[in-house]
Amino acid sequence: MADRSPLLELAALFLTLGTVGFGGPQAHLAMMEEAVVQHRQWLTPEEFSEGVALCEMLPGPASTQMGIYIGYRRAGWLGGVVSGVCFIAPAFAIVVALAWAYFRFQTVPTVQDLFLGAAPAVTAIITAFCLRLSQRVLKEPLHWGLAIAALILTLSEAIPVFLVLVLAGAISWLWAKRSQAAWLPLLPAAIGPTDFWGWSQWPERSGPLFRFFLETGTFVFGGGLVIIPLLQQQVVQQWQWLTAQQFVDGVAIGQLSPGPVVLTAAFIGFAVAGLSGAATATFGIFLPSFLFILLAAPLLQRLRQNQGIQQFLRGVSPAVLGAIAATLWPLARPSLQSDQLSILLFSLLLFAGNLVALVRWKRPTWQVVLVGIGLGFAIGPLL
Repeated sequence: MADRSPLLELAALFLTLGTVGFGGPQAHLAMMEEAVVQHRQWLTPEEFSEGVALCEMLPGPASTQMGIYIGYRRAGWLGGVVSGVCFIAPAFAIVVALAWAYFRFQTVPTVQDLFLGAAPAVTAIITAFCLRLSQRVLKEPLHWGLAIAALILTLSEAIPVFLVLVLAGAISWLWAKRSQAAWLPLLPAAIGPTDFWGWSQWPERSGPLFRFFLETGTFVFGGGLVIIPLLQQQVVQQWQWLTAQQFVDGVAIGQLSPGPVVLTAAFIGFAVAGLSGAATATFGIFLPSFLFILLAAPLLQRLRQNQGIQQFLRGVSPAVLGAIAATLWPLARPSLQSDQLSILLFSLLLFAGNLVALVRWKRPTWQVVLVGIGLGFAIGPLL
């Protein structure tokens, strides 16, 4: 039988990941690594780590950019566009549907029980990913030191993650040069849509909406929850597109959907100008990610054979591990600090079972997520 088109393969994979990709960017990266390195062998472990490092050092949502990067490596520029759009599309549809329900009924559906099992499942996915990554990148004491330092700096939020990665790469490069030099330099009023489609508001509001989200996607490093304070300041205080409570509810909807957290932009856009506003905001915030990756990926491929670049990337990879590991505590903390012993025990048992399923039985990550959500929905009301 003839091979499937690479574009169809990319579309099928990233539509699936975009549908079951609960848990934020680090969970997305873990799912992508399992799919394209472990299962399909589209990238080597080293190439995947280099791609993650590139995406973490660029502004915008890292997991979306990694999807674009994988698509580019598999099928060129068109592959990058297909994978990025397919990764975003399912969550966009879910956020728009929830935004419509929110502004129609002025409430957010109660889904606590549904997502009770999601956090342990996602924590297990990220833990398994860190275990696999550590076997590949922690090859000497320097790498251990860089990983631990990145873990501490990321947890403390002392400096942005992209600066942690740049510093780690620079230290690795300088360390490799130590035998060639005798010195080591010191490193220094709310609105809502009047109709679902929003055509009546779109001509007036599309310009400010697109410009704001284009600037946000271009200049904000870190993606995900990093952009939430900026959005709150501009959307609530300056533009007054949402009330403070509507903004909080919009962030919650963005987090409850699969795919990138920055799809909170779709909720804001829907509030401003219905479906057309949601599409405008989403296009604006993700356009820089497509441009950055499709321009930077070819450059990385040309430079990766350079010895200095290789030394830099060898330092970045352990720092990526440390930064990803730092997300485990914030994710697990709500369950571990629960006042209810039953919820704590349920979370610990589900985490352990998921970790065994991933590491020992090699189960796909999407199965782990769906089982976790299903168990949370079934058992949650009893806890």
